Amino acid sequence: MSFFRINNAWRIGAIVLVGLNLRPVLASVPPLLDLVQAATRLSDSAAGLLTALPVFIMGLGALAAAPLRRLVNEQQGVALGLVLIAAATAGRHWASLPHVMLATGLVAGLGIAVTQALLPIYIKTRFAAAASGVMGLYSTAIMGGAAIASVAAPLAAQGGAWPDALALWAAPAALALVCWLAVARRAASAAQTSAGAPRARAPRSRVCLLATFFGLGTGAYTLVLAWLSPYYTARGWTPLAAGQLLGAVTVAEIVAGLAVSAGIGRLPDRRPALYAAVGALLAGLAGLVAAPDTLAWPAAVLAGLGIGALFPLSLIVTMDHAATPAEAGRLASLVQGAGYLIAALFPFAAGLVRQHLSDLAPAWIAMMLICLALFAMAARLRPAARR
Repeated sequence: MSFFRINNAWRIGAIVLVGLNLRPVLASVPPLLDLVQAATRLSDSAAGLLTALPVFIMGLGALAAAPLRRLVNEQQGVALGLVLIAAATAGRHWASLPHVMLATGLVAGLGIAVTQALLPIYIKTRFAAAASGVMGLYSTAIMGGAAIASVAAPLAAQGGAWPDALALWAAPAALALVCWLAVARRAASAAQTSAGAPRARAPRSRVCLLATFFGLGTGAYTLVLAWLSPYYTARGWTPLAAGQLLGAVTVAEIVAGLAVSAGIGRLPDRRPALYAAVGALLAGLAGLVAAPDTLAWPAAVLAGLGIGALFPLSLIVTMDHAATPAEAGRLASLVQGAGYLIAALFPFAAGLVRQHLSDLAPAWIAMMLICLALFAMAARLRPAARR
């Protein structure tokens, strides 16, 4: 594809490395959640906050991206986000204290929010017509980082030092920061936009639709990320096996994300891809409810394929509505900000369900019903409705 030209390879590499570091701080916790709860005495609802709070802060931070962009450009903002992620992850060395776990999640969520709000503007500016493909790679890298963390964290914690298994992800975040700073020094400041940049002209109803669609789809991701592993450890699986199952979900997400990145340019009408993604997610959730042990692996793969395609597709459909980098930045901030606020409700609500019902099956069933709403919303994202 055209965006793989040699002179852009270093930029794409830096973007992928940044993406890889946006989820380990979240994905490393669920396979170890039983150990974390035993050490910190967190209830199920409080444990749900370990995912919900960072995602909530991600939403607030994305909505506050516009004032931030008046202070720093995209390169500087992404660097700041990586600093916060690395610092928060390193702080989990002291995670046996419950308030430290929650505080590091808040700081990491802010760093992720800043990065996710500003990096799409950089991509839209630097890659123009190829922005959809690069966005696909970037979102796939995000899921790849989650896959690595979900499998590696239980391995690193086998000696019993689970706080160190959570803190070790500060090292790759620091490496990403160094590489990004090298990119920022080489890049011109053309990506910086002024405070008076034109506002997005998408109708408010369209922005609300995009934000809700992104939020519900991302809610499936946060729900599965937070509670799939505990769902299976409660059924007698070891933390390592449950982490590997979550790793299978995220590997499937990577495959789906790469497929979206490679093929989305040939689909001017995004709806068939959206229908396929929601259908795969629905089938996977049905497997978790109908036969959680027998169908665990195929259900996990199907859910991962659906989630993995929905995330980049949601971002790409949002970018379709932006004619300029300024519009892309504003839309990305609004859609991701409101969307992550919605998605933050899912792991917390599931924690309440588990705490009061001792079963997560109702949470999977509720998500299946939400998939039906996603089908109806996807039908409204017609090509003619895009800019």
